[in-house]
Amino acid sequence: MKYHFYLGLILVATSSLIACKSSNNSAPASSVADGPSNPRAVCGPSDRPETGMQGRVSQADHDAGLATLGFTCNTELVGSYFTPNAIGTVGGFKVERYVDKTGRECAYYDSTLLYPSNVLDMDAGVNVLDMSDPTSPLMTARLVTPAMLSPHESVVVSQQAGVLAAVMGNPAFYPGIVDVYDLSEDCRNPVLKSSAPIGVIGHESGITPDGKTFYSSSPGTPTLTAVDISDPALPKHLWTGNYTSHGLSLSDDGNRAYLASGNGFGVLILDVSDIQARTANPQVSEIATVSWDNQTIPQNAMPFTRNGKAYLLEIDEYSSNEPGDNASVTSHGEFVGAGRIIDISDETKPRVVSDLRLAVHDPANREAIADDPGAFNPTGGYAGHYCSVPTRVNPDIAACSMILSGLRIFDIRNPEKPKEIAYFNAPVQPRVLTVPAPASNWAMSRPAFVPERKEIWYTDGYSGFYVVRLTNGVW
Repeated sequence: MKYHFYLGLILVATSSLIACKSSNNSAPASSVADGPSNPRAVCGPSDRPETGMQGRVSQADHDAGLATLGFTCNTELVGSYFTPNAIGTVGGFKVERYVDKTGRECAYYDSTLLYPSNVLDMDAGVNVLDMSDPTSPLMTARLVTPAMLSPHESVVVSQQAGVLAAVMGNPAFYPGIVDVYDLSEDCRNPVLKSSAPIGVIGHESGITPDGKTFYSSSPGTPTLTAVDISDPALPKHLWTGNYTSHGLSLSDDGNRAYLASGNGFGVLILDVSDIQARTANPQVSEIATVSWDNQTIPQNAMPFTRNGKAYLLEIDEYSSNEPGDNASVTSHGEFVGAGRIIDISDETKPRVVSDLRLAVHDPANREAIADDPGAFNPTGGYAGHYCSVPTRVNPDIAACSMILSGLRIFDIRNPEKPKEIAYFNAPVQPRVLTVPAPASNWAMSRPAFVPERKEIWYTDGYSGFYVVRLTNGVW
């Protein structure tokens, strides 16, 4: 087994960010290679659309003050919670929404891309926002137990169980302390139920929809771990397996795990039914793998169905000059994995059926945009990071955080022919420190959704939390 380490800077030039991608046996690539970008969104008359290439924020846009205003297309800003003149990174990798038993509505988000850079802004931990008025999010609590101080990409919420969990992690690894909170009674004031070193190594995570099983994952160590949190006050170690994994998602019944960047493949599908059934000495088996020609670092894969057919929504992070199973992160590399939809109607033969990508991701355009602010950030630039859908059953849209290109929204009603329908690139905020990138967008989080209000919530690492509403009937 060999490991690929990618390096980047989060706060200052001397702060190195190390993360891992592992690989061993290669898998056959899918039939979809580097294709053209998705059709770009057609904006409304009141929007502030991009001035040129799809997804681009150029130096000229910054010089003209357009980046300071931000770019909108079939979107409008509803509300925000951000840190003016931030020093460190003040938005992270996950945004979660939960409505408690009394109907109170809350948001949860990790407050940094790398702990402790947010300490400089007096903003460490997972922030809890009362969203009863989405135009004015109100912070009601900050969770500062070990895993919540440094959750990296692991913050997850079970809507069914009303629990929030995370594992202490960083880009390489941290001791896997798992924190579990109860949200059900009052989402504004989560109640700590347990904090225990049972996650082995932390980086990313997954949780079964029923909230009974939490998975701690690491792309740098073969330590995929399942934890029983059916009693949040008494978590129990269930299983640790010889699998490296970036993010993972679980099927609705908890019997399948979809691993991103698992053991060198783009996506690895595991049968974890023994774990979900609480079988003694559970056995986990591999069902199938799939890779693709322009693969960089697979980040996460989320299951959904459309018209009764099963798919995965997957996204890669960052860029590389050596795509495929041997990809390693390169500053403004030629190849950007971006996103894709994978048909898993036959789970033994998964296949990529379409891409989610912008013009800035196409290899032919990379040289033209190389001098744009932030393009050479090794842990940013013009690339993807997280995608999500508002529902696992017949979602109409997918929303993706695409770093410099902000929040991008795609129509996926036809999963084989997705098209961009909207975007929101937040107003660029002033920066005290401009390393590893100048003031720009740094949209990295998995979004959350409020379908009844057509809202999407996400965070930007350089500024904070945003509530965005889709307009002009595109959703």
